[in-house]
Amino acid sequence: MALLGKAALAMWWEVGADGFDGFCHWHAHEHFPERLGIAGFRRATRWREAGGGPGVFVMYELEDHAVLGSPAYLARLNAPTPWSVSMMSLHLRMVRSQCEVLATQGAVTAAQALTVRLSPTQADAAEAPGGLRARLTGWLREWPSQPGLTGAHLLRHRAPPIAQTAEQKIRGGDAVADWVLVVTGYDARALDALAQGALSAGALAALGARDVVHGRYALAYSALPTDMA
Repeated sequence: MALLGKAALAMWWEVGADGFDGFCHWHAHEHFPERLGIAGFRRATRWREAGGGPGVFVMYELEDHAVLGSPAYLARLNAPTPWSVSMMSLHLRMVRSQCEVLATQGAVTAAQALTVRLSPTQADAAEAPGGLRARLTGWLREWPSQPGLTGAHLLRHRAPPIAQTAEQKIRGGDAVADWVLVVTGYDARALDALAQGALSAGALAALGARDVVHGRYALAYSALPTDMA
């Protein structure tokens, strides 16, 4: 099933080994229920860096981009629980992109995920016929049916017109990924082949992309609002 909505919140950060178990408990049993209780949040998924590293990738699928500036969501961001406040110090090197969905095809919650963060070298050229967006969108239509793969999704950051929130202030500010490509599958080798081939930094640079960052992750937990009832 494709992304459940027209927007998504994509986030990456690292958690130290001494705090990882406590973070997972909080994230699954307070944070997911809290976020999925907000109108417009349709699915929450967390992956952990492949090989058990400190990296985490989380994606919330949203009804539309307006959810990111909704009063209900801002109320939670500006009044974190004591448990959430204590967890914010574990969110190291946070990258947080508030995205509109440009293209989505196939499954989201497969066992493995490859994320590619990038920026267009030239915004106008990226949107032109045959440009970066068109090339990536074309691949997205093909990849979900390839051996080892199940889905592919292209997102673009668009900041909502809101002030810095209390949670952001606690973390000390967040970095942003401009464009986000998420490819999911059941075979890590197929994702690694993409990262080293069509989605390598060199191949993407030839298409007009820069600041390319790859990450591969294993599924940890995924939930819908109905799972929290």
